[in-house]
Amino acid sequence: MSLQRLRHALGRELAGSGLRLAVAESCSGGLIAHWLTNVPGSSHWFSGGVVAYANAVKVRCLGVPETAIASHGAVSREVVLAMALGVRDLLATDSALAVSGIAGPGGGSPEKPVGTVWMAWVLQDAIRSKGFQFRGTRLQIKKLTAMRAMAGMLEMLRRQR
Repeated sequence: MSLQRLRHALGRELAGSGLRLAVAESCSGGLIAHWLTNVPGSSHWFSGGVVAYANAVKVRCLGVPETAIASHGAVSREVVLAMALGVRDLLATDSALAVSGIAGPGGGSPEKPVGTVWMAWVLQDAIRSKGFQFRGTRLQIKKLTAMRAMAGMLEMLRRQR
């Protein structure tokens, strides 16, 4: 699905369900919020986002436990789940998504190479998370992350119907 079709479909699903979305972004650096707010009428279903690039922001603004970062790393299931729940609570929404990853070109390790991304989605009481391994340049990884995160939220909304 193209970017334009994806973000418009996500907006229609959210608006049709009367839900509002919040996003917590690390490696995508606000790209998801940027793309969503380019949709006319997005103020009806998009509440806002937090770019929690630094670990201190994840902890201070989103309530991510320092122990989760210390034990699992910022790019982990535990951290993105806490980010998604934290931004949902902070912005008082019914749905949220969160992403954290290593966009490169540096920063990777054998356990978590460049392109490793974790995502989490929250829709009312349902919570999902998934790890991905993307390839490409820094910008390509950011775009792939943003597209997959929006697609994951859309899939959750459609399954809820």
